[in-house]
Amino acid sequence: MKTAQRIDRIQPSITLEMTSKAAELRKSGVDVINLSVGEPDFDTPQNIKEAAYLAIKEGKTKYTAGSGIPELKDAIIKKLDRDNNLKFNKEEIIVSCGGKHTLYNACQVLFEKSDEVIIFSPYWVSFPDFVAVTGARPNIVPTVPEKRYEPNFNMLKKAISDKTKGIIINSPSNPTGGVWSDEAIKETLEIAKKYNLWVFSDECYERLTYDQDFRSIATYDKENEKILTFQSCSKTYSMTGWRIGYTAGNSKIIKAMSKLQSQSTSCPTSISQYAAVEALSGNQSEIEKMKKKFKKRRDYMVKELNRIDGVSCENPGGAFYVFPCLKGLIKSNKISSAWDFCFDLLEKQSIASVPGQSFGAENNIRFSYAISSERLKLAIQRIKKLLN
Repeated sequence: MKTAQRIDRIQPSITLEMTSKAAELRKSGVDVINLSVGEPDFDTPQNIKEAAYLAIKEGKTKYTAGSGIPELKDAIIKKLDRDNNLKFNKEEIIVSCGGKHTLYNACQVLFEKSDEVIIFSPYWVSFPDFVAVTGARPNIVPTVPEKRYEPNFNMLKKAISDKTKGIIINSPSNPTGGVWSDEAIKETLEIAKKYNLWVFSDECYERLTYDQDFRSIATYDKENEKILTFQSCSKTYSMTGWRIGYTAGNSKIIKAMSKLQSQSTSCPTSISQYAAVEALSGNQSEIEKMKKKFKKRRDYMVKELNRIDGVSCENPGGAFYVFPCLKGLIKSNKISSAWDFCFDLLEKQSIASVPGQSFGAENNIRFSYAISSERLKLAIQRIKKLLN
C-alpha cells in the first residue's frame, strides 16, 4: 500500500530509535547508560505538579481555546518581558503541543514547493523534515566548530537565491550545545534582512546557558516583523512529557498557525496549560539548581573526552549535550566510523548515544549529560574500555 509522497521525505528519528533500543535492553536486565536522552533527568518541580493536580480537582479538563488559554498567554507575555526583554500582545502568541509542534506549524504556514530554507549543520534532526514535508527544500549550510558552531558566512551568502524563504537558527544548539556570539547573530540577521527572509529562532534551551547570559535573537532587531521566537517549557522546567511550547511573533502568522492548529490538535492539553502558567509565573529557583549540576557535568565530560587520543570535543555553552569529533579515532583505525562506534557502544558496552550523521555531521557523536555524575563517570570508563 503506497503512502503519500510527503511521507517519503521524512526520515525516522534515530534519537527515538536509540532510546527505544536502550529501553528494550534495560527491560531484559541490561544496565544501560542512556546518553541519547534529550530531556533533563530531574523531576518536574513540585509547584508545577501541584498546579496540575489543582486543575484536575477544579475540573479544568475540557477543550480550551485552540491557541491557548488566556492565563497562559498572559504568563508567556510576562515571561518574555521578564527574561527576554521582549514585548508582545495576546494576538502575537500561540501555545502548541510542544516546541516541535510550534515549529512544524510555522513551516506549514510559511513554506511550500519551490521554496528553500537555510538550515545550519549540525542541525536538530527534525529541522530538515519539517521543511521537506511542506514541499520546500532544506538548504544545508555548514558551521565552524571552533567558533561555537556559528555559520560559515561565505557559504551562507552563496547558498541564498531568489528561492530562499527563511533561515532556522538554534542557539543554544541541539546537538552541539553551541551558543552563538552577538557578532554572528547580528551578521546573520543582516543577511536575512537584506534578502527579506523569515527567521525562525528556536530557543528551546534558552535558560540553560553556562558561560554567558542568553539574549533572545528578536532583541537584536525589535522592528523586524519577520522574526519568530519559539520557546518551550520542556527543557527549562523538565516538562518534556507535558507538551507545551509557544511561538511569539507576527500576528498574521500566529493567526494562520492557530487556524491550522484548530484543525489538527484542536488545542494543547488543558491540564498541561494550567501547569505551564505556574511554571512560567512561579518560583524559578529550581532552574538555577539544575543549571549548576548540568555545568558540573559538562565540565567533566569535556575534560574526560579530550583526554582520549583521537577525540576532540568543543566546550558547549548551553543545552546538555557534548558533540565530540572522532576523526582522530577513524584516521588511526581504532574505529571504522562514528556510526559504527555508536552501535558498538550500545551492543558491547550498553551505552546509548546518537550518531552525528543524524545531525549532518558524520564524524561526530552526541552524548547527553542529562544523567547523574556517577553514571557519567561509569560511561567514560566503558567508552575507554571499548577503545582499548
